[in-house]
Formats: sequence, C-alpha cells, structure tokens
Amino acid sequence: MQLTVWTYEGPPHVGAMRVATGMQDMHYVLHAPQGDTYADLLFTMIERRKERPPVTYTTFQARDLGADTAELFQTAAREAYERFAPQAMIVGASCTAELIQDDPGGLARALDLPVPTIPLELPSYSKKENWGAAETFYQIVRHLAGANAPEPDHEPPARDAQARWTCNLLGPTALGFRHRDDIIEVTRLLAEIGVDVNVVAPMGATPADIARLGEADFNVVLYPEIAHVTATWLKRTFRQPMTTVVPIGVGATREFIAEVGEITGIDVAPLLDDERSRLPWYSRSIDSTYLTGKRVFIFGDATHALATARAAEEEMGFKVVGLGTYSREFARDVRAAAKQYGVEALITDDYLDVEEAIMAVQPELVLGTQMERHIAKRLGIGCAVISAPVHVQDYPARYAPQMGFEGANVLFDTWVHPLVMGLEEHLLGMFRDDFEFNDEQGPSHHGHLAARAAIETPAANSNETGVVVAEPVVAADAATNEPGWTEDAEEELKKIPFFVRGKARRNTEKFAVEQGLATITLETLYDAKAHFGR
Repeated sequence: MQLTVWTYEGPPHVGAMRVATGMQDMHYVLHAPQGDTYADLLFTMIERRKERPPVTYTTFQARDLGADTAELFQTAAREAYERFAPQAMIVGASCTAELIQDDPGGLARALDLPVPTIPLELPSYSKKENWGAAETFYQIVRHLAGANAPEPDHEPPARDAQARWTCNLLGPTALGFRHRDDIIEVTRLLAEIGVDVNVVAPMGATPADIARLGEADFNVVLYPEIAHVTATWLKRTFRQPMTTVVPIGVGATREFIAEVGEITGIDVAPLLDDERSRLPWYSRSIDSTYLTGKRVFIFGDATHALATARAAEEEMGFKVVGLGTYSREFARDVRAAAKQYGVEALITDDYLDVEEAIMAVQPELVLGTQMERHIAKRLGIGCAVISAPVHVQDYPARYAPQMGFEGANVLFDTWVHPLVMGLEEHLLGMFRDDFEFNDEQGPSHHGHLAARAAIETPAANSNETGVVVAEPVVAADAATNEPGWTEDAEEELKKIPFFVRGKARRNTEKFAVEQGLATITLETLYDAKAHFGR
C-alpha cells in the first residue's frame, strides 16, 4: 500500500458496498472501526442517491479493542436483521478490522439468523475495489442461485421453440459509470431482437431474483470486471452461454447483436441493416475532417478503455497514442489491444505515472477518469470522461448511455465537445490582437458606441498621462534555474496552436538552458524552432 492524494480504486469492501447498495432487500454488516464509514458519501454525494447504502457498521473504537469486539459484531448483525428485515445479508470486515481477525462469517453463522447470511473474505491489502465487487457478486450468486443448481451430469430440458428467449444482464452496480442508462439501452436493444430480460443483477435485483438466474437461456456480460467470474460459473453450472462483446461503439454494438443472434438462432439482419446512430454518418462527412488523425490518450477501467480505443480509432478517425488501465486483472487484454495500435500499454494505479505518460506523448485529447480530467486541465489539453472513478457531474440527470446505438451518439458528442471548444479557444487566442476582436473592443451589438467606450477607457498598462508603459521582461526563476520569457516571446508563443503549445514551451526552455540563456526572446523562440525542426 502507498499513501496518495487520489486513487482509482478503494479497498475491496467498497466494492462489496457497491453491490449491496445496488441490490434490493440485501443488507451488509461491516465490521469496521469508527472512521471507516466515509464510504456513505460516495453514494449520497457523488451518485446523488436519496437513500444511504444498506450498510450497518460496528464502529468499534480504540477502547473496545480491550474488550470483546466479536460480541460487538454479533450485536450489530442481530440488530440489523431485526431493524431492516432483509431477504439476505452479507457480512465482512473493512481493511482496518481485518487486522483483528474476528471472523465475521463464523460469528454470523453462530447467530443462526432465519435468512441466508453470506460471508465475504476480501483481502484488503492485496486486492482492490473492482475485485471486491466481483467476488461479492460471485459469492452471492453461488449461495443463492447455487441452491437451485442441477446435478453436474443433468441434461437440460428441451427448450420450447415457441417461447421467447430470455437472458440475464450481469455486472451493473451502484457507483458505476452510466450503468443505469446502459441497462435501459441494452434492454431495448434485446427487445428489438426478440429477447426478454429475466434478471438484471446485481443492480436492482433482490436475493429472490438472484435465485432465479438459472432460469434464463443465456447471460449478457455488460461489465467484465464485475460479472466475468460469475458468468463463467453460471455457464459451468447451468450451461448458460455468455456474451463476450461489450456493445460500446457502433462496431461493437453490431457485433453484440450478431453474437446474440448466433446464441439464439434469431435472424438479426434487419437490425444490423438499420443504421440509426449518427456517428458513422458524421465520421464520413466532410465536416468531420478536423477530427481525422487527432492524437488521443486513453486510460480507465479495462471495459471502457478497450471499447473507447476501438471506437476512437475505427469510428472517429483518431490516432491512439496511449492506452492504459488500472484494472490489473485485465492487463493481458489491454496489452494485446495496445499492441494493435502500436503503443505500449500503461498498467498502473498511480496517477502520477499517467500524468507523466500524457506529458510525454502530448495528445490533443485525453479520454479517461476524473483524475485524467484534472491532469488534462492542468496541461491545457481537451478531455472527456469515459470511465469510473468519476465525480458528481458524470452522473447526469439526463439519459446518457455509453452502450448501444444511442450510446454511440453520446460518445460522439462527448468526445467532440472538448475538441470543438479547444478550437474556439485557439481561434480566440489567434485573433486576440485583431483590430475587430481585441480585448479592448466593446461588444459588437453596441456598434460605434462600443469603440468609443474602448477609447475612453484608459489601458491597464498606461500611466496617468496616457503614455504606454512597457511590460518588464519576465525574470528567470533562480530557484528552478528556468529561463524567463520576454513579453514579445510570450505573445508569439500564444499564436502556436493550443494542442502543441505546451510542447513548444518545454522545447524552447530546454534549448535556452542548453545554450546558457537566462531569458527567452523572440529570436530564441525562432532558434529553438529551427533547432528541433531539423
């Protein structure tokens, strides 16, 4: 473990909380000290849920460590059942409580509560949040659906040819990136194919629903980080096929439809021929030429990073210059994809490594998490969020899926927006000194009065007599040994397009240091340009 300002994933008990919070009639008893209850804020403040998570904390304190903390846990579990009357309970320990080794599972079994009580073993010091969510979902499904599992050598009954096909949607949780809207979009898409949804889990499912998972014909894996292990177990236990394509982007959505058609035998050609997304049309139009070849850096969870890279390169015409993930369990998949794009995959959970990689390749667009949004903003690079972890603004009230054909439209709008706004900022900077568009020119709708007002307003850099006072040369920074910039050099630098301006500044400063120059003048800027242009 290491101390850090930001983190991509919390400890595994936060993943368990995401599963419990997404479900109905499930309660989580968490053995945790006072101070480990901060996770409630993730759901009520960031995701804007109107109910707090269904979690009971033991909240033991330092003075309790000299007494019986096991009795404290059992009292909390008993009172939680009596108060909330859930259909099932999960029990576990936080990373701090794990150290005192009270065995919440064994203590809960000793209570002999009249509902299923599922113990969670989540190693907090070797695993993280998404693994914790996947393990929690798997244990819930094994305990609840496993009770209805057929014998290993049992032959499944013949399927009624007239009955509609059914599937389970697996993977969405609380605090997931656009999971709510993805469920709606994929459910609509499946209905058009002729497939009904049996159960969505864990989000929205009750323990009774989990017990019915085996009744579906196949499973749709929406988010492999959460659902792959469970879907694999269901395939082995109930002989249910599972999808492997995540429908993010037009191409992946079409492949998903074809995969469902292959599983069910349904003719999906009419749906494949119906091009309803506007993304392909716009990507082929002449208006999109300013997007072609834009260099993009992608980082996030494995599901969204892989899907984003494919859509960015194949459907938007971008050039992937960086691809990475914090999902170490899927590092092999991300490395294989990165190899196809001719880049080296970045597998890390340290945002400083990501920042360094972004600075090295100088992309024109960053697609990542809220951490990459902060990094890109500081570097002056356009950015759009494509993956958790995210902040409150990435849980919109509007319908904004990532999956399906409508999701492809959302992707297009979201990714193009920072490039368009960046272009506007660049044009504003380019024409800042133009006689019509300079800062001293008044609003155009005021006509000649605007110009008069501008003339009567004394300039900020003039003295009382109206004589313009020259700006001083920016002094070199002695502490960092970095050269200073003259005013005319800074003005010339602003004329360089925003997406390469940072690189031009660094190259020029590097050139000045190598030449032993304390001040960067206009001539230095031109010399540096010629030097690096060889």
